[in-house]
Parts: sequence; C-alpha cells; structure tokens
Amino acid sequence: MLRRLGAVLLVALVVGAVPGPTGADTWPLESRNEGAPATISLSQSGRSAGVPLAGRVVVIDPGHQLGNHRFPARINGQVPAGGFTKPCNTTGTSTNGGYPEATFAWQVSRLVARRLRDLGATVRLTRHSNRQDRWGPCVDERGRAGNAIGADLKLSVHADGTYAAGARGFHVIAPPDRAPWTNDIFRPSRRLAAAVKGALLSQRFGVATYIAGGDGLDVRSDLGTLNLSDVPTVMVELGNMRGSDARVMTSAPGRARYTRGLVAGVRAFLG
Repeated sequence: MLRRLGAVLLVALVVGAVPGPTGADTWPLESRNEGAPATISLSQSGRSAGVPLAGRVVVIDPGHQLGNHRFPARINGQVPAGGFTKPCNTTGTSTNGGYPEATFAWQVSRLVARRLRDLGATVRLTRHSNRQDRWGPCVDERGRAGNAIGADLKLSVHADGTYAAGARGFHVIAPPDRAPWTNDIFRPSRRLAAAVKGALLSQRFGVATYIAGGDGLDVRSDLGTLNLSDVPTVMVELGNMRGSDARVMTSAPGRARYTRGLVAGVRAFLG
C-alpha cells in the first residue's frame, strides 16, 4: 500500500522540536542537522564529486537508548508495530565487559551521519542523545521516522547478544512483501540490504554464523521499525557483542570500519 504523503511533503519539511514525555528521546528532537537550518532542500543541483549525496535525505536509527533500563514501565508499554503491538523498546545488549549496545549504536551512527553530511546528504537521527536519564524512542516512532520528510532511506543500527557457541558476524534484516504494511517498500529495501551487506563484506566483516540461511540477509515481519516505514529501510545487526566481535566493536578503529561499510552501502544504494 502506498502511504506516502505526496505533495503534502513540502509542508512537512520544516520539522520543529516537539517535547515528549519526561525522559523520552523522541524523533522530532533530532529534526535538524547540527549547524544547519531545519528546512530540507530536495534540490538535486549541486551534486559533484565533492558532494555526491547533495539533495539526498537519510535517516539513521541508533538502536535503543542508554537509559532504557531505568524506565521499565515506559519501555514495556505496548505500541503499534504494524498490525499488532509490541513493547515500546528494550534495553539492548552489551559486551561481557559492560559496553552497551546503545552506546555502540550511538557512536557508529554519529560517525555515519558525519560522513554522510560531509558527502552532502541531509541526515536525521531518531534520537539526539545517549544518556542514562533518557528512554526510547518507541519502535512506532522509529518506524515512522523519515516518512513525513520523504527520506531516501532509513538505516537502523544494532548489535546482537547471543551466547551461542562461536556466534559472530553481521546480518541485515529487510521487511517482507506484506500488505498493507511493507509491500510498497520491500523491493527497494531488499536492494538496500544487499548494498549494505556487500559494503560490510568489503570491509572484511563476515556474515553471521548463527542466522538461518547463512548468507547475511534476513527477512522479518515482526519489527515495528521496518513495518511502519514508508521509505526503503533495513536493520543491521553489526555483530555479536557476547562473542569475538566485541573486540572490534569496543575499538575506535573497529567502529571506523563499520562506519566505512555502512556509508559505502548507503552510497551504493543511492547510486
């Protein structure tokens, strides 16, 4: 089902900072580029070798929030997730040494956002902080993020935390062909997933050893972040924080490699 807003998009391009419930870190709060005006220009002019992504709009969704564990009532509240309800959010996982998934996702997402902005893109983050006194945003807000502004794509950044023996590697999750929710975006989302996978492989990351199929790609219909999107979207689990991947995730050079892979995947998809 095509749910995009068409001509109404231009009205929604100026997005204000709307306060949410106390402690909530909500999508509208990250509605501006740092140091840039809130109005999004969709002009394709100005693209060059120096700014190849000029006019492109990318949403980056750093998974979870550092303070989610302090707000159990909030994050366990049920929200729409695409024909059913799910808890607002979860705490995420961590390495055995205590390095949180929320922090990893935040650090990588910020690096990706910075590089994409350097390349000329307008970038929106679904949360604007990584703090113990904040929670959310809920998966329904994350799922809709980018719809009203007509984003070119949305990338949700996560990591896994399985204790399965030898579990390591990344996988990219795309939505299925599921009417009336994702049947309009599943084809471009599959292309985005393939582009991200190829780019991560080029950075010498291996595909997940613990996901059925073993090709680094997965399709799921149970994720509100994917189900509620009207723009091409994928969720990437960059590795297993409870296994050998933790050594890469906790290092600045490792996070820089993840960043290069994700940026290259975005660029490949956007052509």
